[in-house]
Amino acid sequence: MISVEAVTKSFGNPPTEVIKGVSFTIEEGAFASLTGKSGSGKSTLLYIISTLDAPTTGRVMIGGKDVVQKQPRELHEFRNTNMGFVFQFHYLLPEFTALENVLMPARKAGMLAEKRDYAVHLLERFDLKDKMNHRPGQLSGGQAQRVAIARALVMNPKYIFADEPTGALDSVNAGIVMDIFRTINREEKCTIVYVTHDTDFAKLAKRRIALVDGALT
Repeated sequence: MISVEAVTKSFGNPPTEVIKGVSFTIEEGAFASLTGKSGSGKSTLLYIISTLDAPTTGRVMIGGKDVVQKQPRELHEFRNTNMGFVFQFHYLLPEFTALENVLMPARKAGMLAEKRDYAVHLLERFDLKDKMNHRPGQLSGGQAQRVAIARALVMNPKYIFADEPTGALDSVNAGIVMDIFRTINREEKCTIVYVTHDTDFAKLAKRRIALVDGALT
């Protein structure tokens, strides 16, 4: 379970509070959306609950562990083995093939050999069998985003965090990406938390968290 307790986040000097004492829980296996208008703080909140940023005050518990208190090395290891990340842009490394990009988390964890077959399986599952040796510049936007999702999944994470994962895609590829997320959530029981401004995609979530000016509605 993810538990967010009285979390605030401020930027600047004098500080401007963009997340304002937010508290909520997300159950294991949830399919949850973070929604709100531009500037509402939804991406900032996602970065905090996914450990990519720290709150100014408050506590974030994941699986019963206070991740805010973890040392940087411990937090990096926890993140690499328990979490997958998908962003609006794929952020694939241009000099590496699709398969090599998918295997990057495994390389960091020293598990390259163990995860190779699974990486191949993921690319095949996402209809990218013939693209494994292609570099990002040879892929369409939708294909690149599917590679990014495979990269997020290669370590069999318990949690997937996605920030506007369909924002740079056309409607057809956006639908494909959301279908992949729903299938992963249903079949793998992976907790998925995603930011979206698309009302139709927000409605797909079983758990919806809406923000207005940094506070829950």
